[in-house]
Amino acid sequence: MVTLTKIKEFLEPKKMAFAGASRNPKKFGAILFKELKDRGFELFPVHPEADLIHDVPCFRKIHEIPSEVENLYIVTPSKHTLSILKATVGTQIKRVWIQQSSETEEALAFARQNNLTVVSEKCILMFAEPVRGFHNFHRWLAKLTGSYPKMA
Repeated sequence: MVTLTKIKEFLEPKKMAFAGASRNPKKFGAILFKELKDRGFELFPVHPEADLIHDVPCFRKIHEIPSEVENLYIVTPSKHTLSILKATVGTQIKRVWIQQSSETEEALAFARQNNLTVVSEKCILMFAEPVRGFHNFHRWLAKLTGSYPKMA
């Protein structure tokens, strides 16, 4: 179950590895990357081919991420999510946020079996301050309807 406590623990350090950042500025992964960067997050993009994403140096593999980065955000096609999670085994990654439509039941089960704290089925832009535009409206609507996460 996703709780506000898990969400706050993920967002508080303002540092995260980012799997799924795209070099194409029109793709969702590129838009999310730019939005989070603009909101003050220090991002460590993981990309098997790119050298830079929005002028930020990329890491080819998750185990190359600096040891102080304990959070991983995943916004990839769901067929890649499990292999990305498997790459976290033996690393410092403790928490993962799997963007809506990137999760699979198998990937979620793997993450939990490997003691990763998981946030899923939620859009990070509804929680990463400052929340703007239609994400602010969605957050208000979620609070109104009772679907907004509660504190643990």
